[in-house]
Amino acid sequence: MSAFDDVTALGLLAIWEGVAARTLEGERCSLAVVELDPGAVVAEHGHENEQLGLVISGSVSFRVRDETRELGPGGTWRIPPNAPHEVVAGPDGAVVIDVFAPAREDWHGLERLEPRPPRWPA
Repeated sequence: MSAFDDVTALGLLAIWEGVAARTLEGERCSLAVVELDPGAVVAEHGHENEQLGLVISGSVSFRVRDETRELGPGGTWRIPPNAPHEVVAGPDGAVVIDVFAPAREDWHGLERLEPRPPRWPA
């Protein structure tokens, strides 16, 4: 297996309704390029994985615990393990990068979507 790939070649997973992710798996962490449809909602949840993220395009309203922020391109977040958080995509949707440690093994069983061109890079 090569150490290199292109985001266009990564498989597309159905994460939630209106939310799909192209994932790159390492031994100890996962990287996801997440595409959110306009108005898509990621309901409050938590997980054992620490999560770091970055908005690439579009906008999101992001809540971590009791703190909420409106984020556009360049906006970032840090989510400690098991912290409750939720996201609502803006009117144009969004593309974000998420990094999880440890790797998101719970995503391995998710539905694989039909290939389609990524929203990012354009």
